[in-house]
Amino acid sequence: MNVVKTVADLRAAVARARGEDKRIGFVPTMGNLHAGHIALVKKAGQRADFVVASIFVNPLQFGPNEDLASYPRTLAADQEKLFDAGCHLLFAPSVEEMYPHGQALQTIVRVPGVSEGLCGGSRPGHFDGVSTVVSKLFNMVLPDLAVFGQKDFQQLAVIRTMVRDLNMPVQIIGEPTMRAEDGLALSSRNGYLSADERATAPALYRTLNQLADAIRNGDRDYPALLAKGQQTLQAAGLRPDYLEIRNATDLQPATADTRELVILVAAFLGRTRLIDNLLVDIRPTSV
Repeated sequence: MNVVKTVADLRAAVARARGEDKRIGFVPTMGNLHAGHIALVKKAGQRADFVVASIFVNPLQFGPNEDLASYPRTLAADQEKLFDAGCHLLFAPSVEEMYPHGQALQTIVRVPGVSEGLCGGSRPGHFDGVSTVVSKLFNMVLPDLAVFGQKDFQQLAVIRTMVRDLNMPVQIIGEPTMRAEDGLALSSRNGYLSADERATAPALYRTLNQLADAIRNGDRDYPALLAKGQQTLQAAGLRPDYLEIRNATDLQPATADTRELVILVAAFLGRTRLIDNLLVDIRPTSV
């Protein structure tokens, strides 16, 4: 696996691969890789001939009181994991390489609609930072396909919409959430949890499953279900940020007629903000 730190070297390496008629797959990350990230790299390897990963802790997507300074940076360990997963090229740029003219006057890519509310409401400007850096990375790598995890469901929706609206020739692939044995979604921020908090954290996924079971059994009183879910989370020791039932296709609030649903949650456990989601398909099945 080659490691490059400049856009010029990245483009040269990708051009060589494309000159050999290789299909380019891309996995953008912020590092501190876990098994969920590795699953994305392996999926890219199944769909492409040449896999590029990036590690960049993007300051544009962090708010002023968020964990940019303390976000784990584990480049050496990440390189080993990527090599073992079959990654061919790692792009690990500096902030100056990504934003050579500074961030204050950086052109911003904003994706209205799907970026609003949920995490977008709790973290103003977050998705503007995500869509901006991903559009820059797509222009640098020019991949045929890119793989993102479904744990960040709203992020995946933002990227899909951006690619569609800006006519980017990139196939976006969503990879199902990887979980620990007790159901907790894998996340780089899980490392912030104390032992007691880690034992409490699976309540997030259990609550999603309880709501999903109720919906599958015919309950369509979504406000009452969400109120009960909030109480369940609070009783477990979590501080809900949001708990929502949305249309899985456009993230608009679900109605009684919606058949492809997603339940989305964000909650604080100590100083750690955890997110998760669960798809619920209640379309009639054909016999």
